[in-house]
Amino acid sequence: MANRLAGSPSAYLRQHAANPVDWQPYGDEAFSEAKRRDVPVFISIGYAACHWCHVMAHESFEDRATAEALNQRFVSIKVDREERPDVDAVYMAACQAMSGQGGWPLSIFALPDGRAFYAGTYFPPLPYPGRPSFRQILDAVWEAWTERREAVEQQAAALAEGLGGVFSAHLLDVEAPAGAVEPQALDAAVAGLIRTEDPEHGGFGGAPKFPPSPVLEFLIRHASATSSSGGSAEAARALAGRALAGMCRSALFDALGGGFARYSVTADWSLPHYEKMLYDNAQLLRVLAHWVWLGGSDEFPREEAHEAAALTADWLIRELGLPEGGFASSLDADSERDGRSVEGGYYVWTRRELAEAVGREHADAAVRLASVFGLPIGEHSDHGAPLHPGRALDVGERELLERHRATLLAARARRTPPGRDDKVVAGWNGLAVAALADAAWALERPELLDGARRAAELLATVHWDGERLLRVSHAGSAAGIEGLLGDYAGCAEGAFSLYGATGEERWYAWAEELLEVAARRFVADGLLSDEAVASGEASAGVRIALAGARTLDPHDNETPSGASLLAGALLAHAAYSGSAQHRALASSILAGLPRVLAQGPRAAGWLLAVAEAAFAGPVEIAVVGRPDGNRRHLVAAALAAPSPGRVVAVGDHEAADERIPLLAGRPGGPDGAPLAYVCRDFACRLPVSTPEELGEQLRAGG
Repeated sequence: MANRLAGSPSAYLRQHAANPVDWQPYGDEAFSEAKRRDVPVFISIGYAACHWCHVMAHESFEDRATAEALNQRFVSIKVDREERPDVDAVYMAACQAMSGQGGWPLSIFALPDGRAFYAGTYFPPLPYPGRPSFRQILDAVWEAWTERREAVEQQAAALAEGLGGVFSAHLLDVEAPAGAVEPQALDAAVAGLIRTEDPEHGGFGGAPKFPPSPVLEFLIRHASATSSSGGSAEAARALAGRALAGMCRSALFDALGGGFARYSVTADWSLPHYEKMLYDNAQLLRVLAHWVWLGGSDEFPREEAHEAAALTADWLIRELGLPEGGFASSLDADSERDGRSVEGGYYVWTRRELAEAVGREHADAAVRLASVFGLPIGEHSDHGAPLHPGRALDVGERELLERHRATLLAARARRTPPGRDDKVVAGWNGLAVAALADAAWALERPELLDGARRAAELLATVHWDGERLLRVSHAGSAAGIEGLLGDYAGCAEGAFSLYGATGEERWYAWAEELLEVAARRFVADGLLSDEAVASGEASAGVRIALAGARTLDPHDNETPSGASLLAGALLAHAAYSGSAQHRALASSILAGLPRVLAQGPRAAGWLLAVAEAAFAGPVEIAVVGRPDGNRRHLVAAALAAPSPGRVVAVGDHEAADERIPLLAGRPGGPDGAPLAYVCRDFACRLPVSTPEELGEQLRAGG
């Protein structure tokens, strides 16, 4: 008999709909049933592309005896961490507090009111040294519940109180006087990143190694900011170049089809965990586009970045693009190979497979390709490996790959592809819109704007009802909780970028509307939090688990924090509109930078990037006049401006639209000839009519 997950918008929940476990989605109904039955709650948290989530599901949740034990003794709840990051954050903190570690699948045992009292991650079906089996855990928890209830409740109360204090400590008082962030803090952050760099392979820290996307955006902005000291700017450029080179020349990057895997199991990026996530690829596509605008570096030339960005943009649209618009959340790590599910099975090659794909008439090319990409030989020749060189390809090697790329992609497409999680997450799609909008101009690929528009259209019509933004949609229908702060801010970021790339006023208007609603719904009693204050949907169990606390996580995780994204969008709006209120709110968020930096600069990448924009800007560029070829050249020069504090407004009409203050009173030339105005705080220099003149003004700092 199917459980209650079949109609969920989450692919992860639907994957468990046929389990014999009587799963329920996270919500008040599940907790009410636990109270009525007087049983503990088992909360299992994961996501669709999680390899070990699938392993535990097969070993335990598909096992009827295990399911019977769960059904008799517990109320079991399934949570998609991508759909409910608020729930995941609370219970991950509980797991780390109790066990000193975390990860997914996350296994939580809680009181009927949601307060956790025991937690762990993956539990095997049979015990082995140092790790009990899942059935042993179930028996031990039930014994504690029935025999030592008072001790269990005391532990849950103490943990909730402690977590509430931790989460409350991060709440941001937006009404407090904003202290100034010193520019020296940005130079110090670069120095701190250098100390944690892996200079041999690029990136930061050891294994497992993740793409440092928000940090890369900060480094690029620092390298391009005219206010940063020469040594610090060059150090930032070199640091970013080494990280990008390490990733793009490694197995983390799919050299054949484009796109980046979630992380590398090894420090040298040579063994990826093959799941591909929208949020990683949206951020890295934008970083690569900005690196192209910056001009590259000796460590990672502009041409290599251009190629990696183009492949990633094509992959994003081809593999994650949805018929209704928008982008799917992820591709699984596992796929079928030789009749069994294998992690990375879709992406790895043997020398024999490569030779068969290119054909006998190209045998020499197959041998050379196998050598370039380091495929195993000898006794290990049947072991598949990803195609990655681990170094820059020379001109001949690049031409060789290009000649056979379509053939190899066609051969790979005949394999069983990895599963796709088709849910649309608002904030992640906002980041994808921003990435495609920037990449369209940086790569001179205007067709990429079509994908950005379609995603923005879905967000603005399906996720947005004029009063609130829903976080998730599936098959063109939105459902579930209201968006979190990062969803509102991520969509505003995407909409502003799309406006700057297209001049279509509706995207500016929507971004402005999102920020107005966010200021009302995420600020209460002067405090900024990650969930909408008036939303009851997100509160089931969570606030009880935190002893009533509201939550704000100011640190970057796999995506920029909601607070830092909001600060960036507020700064952009202030530059377009002159709004002192929005700039003041952004400054209040930036005032929390020293506290976030206490965890290290890698936790504060996007907030550091926003700080760069605040110091460098606003540089306001208004391009007006008829939409001819010259206006396009002016827009291209404006978007490629080196200042991280620049915004670009584009108007079609000789009399600028009053809706966008930056355009007001700035007409085009005779007969609507395009002109560009470079302004600071709405005080503009004389307009120019050529990209060369515009470039000179921008290089002079506006």
